[in-house]
Amino acid sequence: MYDLPQPPWVLLISGFLIGITCGLAFETVLKQKVNVWNKLVTTGHKADLAEMRILQIPFIGICIGICIFLASGLEIFLYSRLISYSFSLPLTILIGVLIWSQLKKLIVQLLEGGSQALDLDTY
Repeated sequence: MYDLPQPPWVLLISGFLIGITCGLAFETVLKQKVNVWNKLVTTGHKADLAEMRILQIPFIGICIGICIFLASGLEIFLYSRLISYSFSLPLTILIGVLIWSQLKKLIVQLLEGGSQALDLDTY
């Protein structure tokens, strides 16, 4: 039977690549949605935040890639897969939930007040 090499370099690189590719997909989808929402708001229509669900797929992919990358990096130093994943999984979930809630707040601000609502240099 095939066993993963010690230390888990393949998982480390795989997690990094998963995070990067999902991050690029997230960036593209976010730019497209913001442009669509901006056009809707300028024409007087109400933008629907339920369309934000399309962003969840690449965001979850980013979180999975980060979790694998973090756990593999910890496993290199701790030599225990169980401890590495038991630390990285709750940490990734917590950070992912916090970032997702902040992103929702920023998009609501953007839709209500336009790009001027996000201008931090005026304060």
